[in-house]
Amino acid sequence: MLAVALLSFNFGYSWGTTGHRVIAEIAQNHLSGKSKRSLKKIIGDQKLAYWANWPDNIKADTTGVWKPTERWHYVNVSPQSNIKQFADSLKAQQGPHIYTQIKVLSDQIKDKKTSTQDREIALRFLIHLAGDAAQPMHVGRFEDLGGNRIKLNYFGASTNLHSLWDSKMVDFEKYSYTEYARVLDVKSKEEVKTIQLGTLEDWLYDSQKAANRIYANSKPDSNYSYDYNYKFQPLVERQLLYGGLRLAKILNEVL
Repeated sequence: MLAVALLSFNFGYSWGTTGHRVIAEIAQNHLSGKSKRSLKKIIGDQKLAYWANWPDNIKADTTGVWKPTERWHYVNVSPQSNIKQFADSLKAQQGPHIYTQIKVLSDQIKDKKTSTQDREIALRFLIHLAGDAAQPMHVGRFEDLGGNRIKLNYFGASTNLHSLWDSKMVDFEKYSYTEYARVLDVKSKEEVKTIQLGTLEDWLYDSQKAANRIYANSKPDSNYSYDYNYKFQPLVERQLLYGGLRLAKILNEVL
């Protein structure tokens, strides 16, 4: 069965329903034929987007069975000036967290000895966590719990920086997840390959650099509206696209 550990902090949800489905839908569009055949054996004809939010939905479970997995959704690494320092700091963090679990889940799916049931559960988590890896505040800072403690107002409503990036900026566009995936997806094989370059460490560092930019331009107790969207909507959409294409790369390697 999947290994779990005790949860220390709850950093809230991630990307929101629409964002995770956008990432899953983009990934679905870039799966290899082999991956599609392997997926059919695990989840039948169901689409990746169907399971994209399951690891967040199970946080409502009252039995406590899934509670330890909440810690898998994020990692705290102090701002680093280069990828080597970031990777060293990332690897020194005590797990489980998003970095360790993406690797664990990938290995479980690749292992032919893993039962079909456990491969399916691992797949559900992997779809979601790969999306979380592209959400900058999930590679945020410990002292503010990935932006959860940074209070602000967005179009007159009280929120926090984490929630703003989880869902509010995505939902502001009023797209369905399939519409948003169509708008963002790319057809150029060269562009896809470029975005998929690198390792998981590189991708998380990419998200941390985005988080640093967000922190620098998001002041506590500020009132934001169209100005914030104008500044950051391109980054939101970049992260959704990159999350989808990188999830596709992971799945094409493990399936």
